[in-house]
Amino acid sequence: MTAASLDSTTALDRFMTLTQIPGKSGQEKEVAGTIVEMLLEAGLDAQQIAFDDANTRTRLSGDCGNLIVHLPGTGDGARTMLSAHMDTVPICLGSRPVREGDQITSCVDTGLGADDRSGCGAILTAAIERIRSGRVDLPPAVIAFFIQEEVGLEGARHLDNGLVGKVDRAFNFDGGTVDKLTNGAIGGERLEIHITGVPSHAGVAPEKGASAITMASLAIADLHGRGWLGKVVKDQGVGTANVGVIHGGEATNVVTPELTLKAEARSHDTAMRSRIVEEIRSAFEKAVASVKTEAGQAGRLRFESHVDYEAFKLPENHPSILAADKAVRGLGRTPFIEVAGGGLDANWLFVHGIEAVTMGCGQINIHTADERLEIADYLDACRIATALIMGEA
Repeated sequence: MTAASLDSTTALDRFMTLTQIPGKSGQEKEVAGTIVEMLLEAGLDAQQIAFDDANTRTRLSGDCGNLIVHLPGTGDGARTMLSAHMDTVPICLGSRPVREGDQITSCVDTGLGADDRSGCGAILTAAIERIRSGRVDLPPAVIAFFIQEEVGLEGARHLDNGLVGKVDRAFNFDGGTVDKLTNGAIGGERLEIHITGVPSHAGVAPEKGASAITMASLAIADLHGRGWLGKVVKDQGVGTANVGVIHGGEATNVVTPELTLKAEARSHDTAMRSRIVEEIRSAFEKAVASVKTEAGQAGRLRFESHVDYEAFKLPENHPSILAADKAVRGLGRTPFIEVAGGGLDANWLFVHGIEAVTMGCGQINIHTADERLEIADYLDACRIATALIMGEA
C-alpha cells in the first residue's frame, strides 16, 4: 500500500480514538498503551517497542517515558525518524470528538486535543502502513512518541538517544498547516524570581518595612523604560521578554514581605537571550538593594533560570527539508519554509544530533475550547508521513 491509497476512514478513526484519551502532561501512559496495542495488532514484533526513562529526569513526575518504536529493514538508504508528542493541555481533558462538515471538534466544552494527537495519529498510520506492507527491503526507520512537550519540551529534552540510534533525516509532526515546513525555532529560558522584603504594619510603622512589591515594581519599570521587556530590539540583537506571573501579599495593612514572579526570555540568538536574562537579573538586584527600611535594612533576591530549549535553524537544502518538500508537492500542495517563534520538540532533537523539520497536521485554534482539526489536512499529513516512512519521498 502507498500513501496515495491511504484508508482515510481508518486513519481518521485512529485520531478519534487517541484524542478521547485524557493524557495530560505527565500522564501519557494510557495514550502510549493504546499506540502500542495498535502497533502489535498490525503485526509489529513487541521486541521492536521500548520506553526510555525520561520521566525519571523530567521536572514533572510522569507515569511513562518516551515511546520508541523501531521498524526493521534491510535497505541501505537514509534512516528516517518520525515523531510527535503524546501529551495535551488541561483544557483538552474530557474531549469528545465529533465531525462537523470538513472539521473535527469536541462536542463538549473542552479543547479537542488535536495538538498533538493528530501528529500521533499521522505517524501511527504511517507506521502501520509500513508494517502491513510486509516490505523488508526498506531502510530501517524509527518513530518516537514524546512525553511532556506542553510543559517545556521535557520528554524530548531527556530523550535516551541511545534507544533511537543514528538518524539521517527526521520529521516532527506537530501544529499548523501541512504546507508549512518549520526549519528552526527560537530559544527560550524561564525565570523564577523570589523577593524577600521586610514586613511591618503598613499603617502604624510603614517606615520599618521594605516592600517586596515596591522592589518588583521598580525593576519592572526599569526594564520597561530601557526597552528590555516586550519586544527587545538592541544593537546586540533581537528577542522578547515578559513577566507573566506575580504572586504575593495577603493584606493591605502589611508591607509585603514576599513576592514570587515568573518571567521568560526568548531569542533566536543564544547570546542575546542570555543578555536579556542578565538585564532582568541586574534590574531586580538593583531594585531589591535600593528599597530599605529606615534602619537601612534591604531585602533579598533569589533568581533562578532554566533553559527550556536552545534555538536552531536548518539550512533550506537540508535532506529532511528536501524530502518534506517533495512529499508535500507530491500531493499537489505548495510548501513554504518558516522559523517558529515558540519552542518545539525539534529544538531538543537538534541538541541530541537529530536534525528534524517540523510539519503540521491541520490543527486550528490549539489550546482553546474552539480547537478544531481540518480533516483534509490531517489525512494529507498521514499521506506525507507514509510517503516518508515508505521511502516514496
